[in-house]
Amino acid sequence: MMRTNRTFTMLKPDAVEANYIGAILEKITAAGFRIVSLKMTQMTKNDAETFYAVHNERPFFGELVEFMTRGPIVAAILEKENAVNDFRALIGATNPANAAEGTLRKLFAKSMSENAVHGSDSDENAAIEGAFHFAGSEQF
Repeated sequence: MMRTNRTFTMLKPDAVEANYIGAILEKITAAGFRIVSLKMTQMTKNDAETFYAVHNERPFFGELVEFMTRGPIVAAILEKENAVNDFRALIGATNPANAAEGTLRKLFAKSMSENAVHGSDSDENAAIEGAFHFAGSEQF
């Protein structure tokens, strides 16, 4: 298994709309992550369908694509030892009602479908997702 010290995150449209960018980034850096790439961008329908292709057979796929394209997102590559697992712990459960106190989703998410933050689920996906949003020259 590939081990890296990097992970990928997106602050989703609900978090951007609610003006949580600064607060979420502060929590991320306070947890010991170093931001090595960062940008605000707007996903196209094709971008969202490609990024979430693993879910294309699921009943929520269309709703997910619509949600992720309704406004800008903030994409970031983060660095820290054990980055993927530590970031998954920091963001909390998909459903904010089940997320631990102090996690990003407990603090900033509205619902299971509008859960504020994406975090890569493996080292392999972190590399794929980071490369999807950032050219090599944009990764520091």
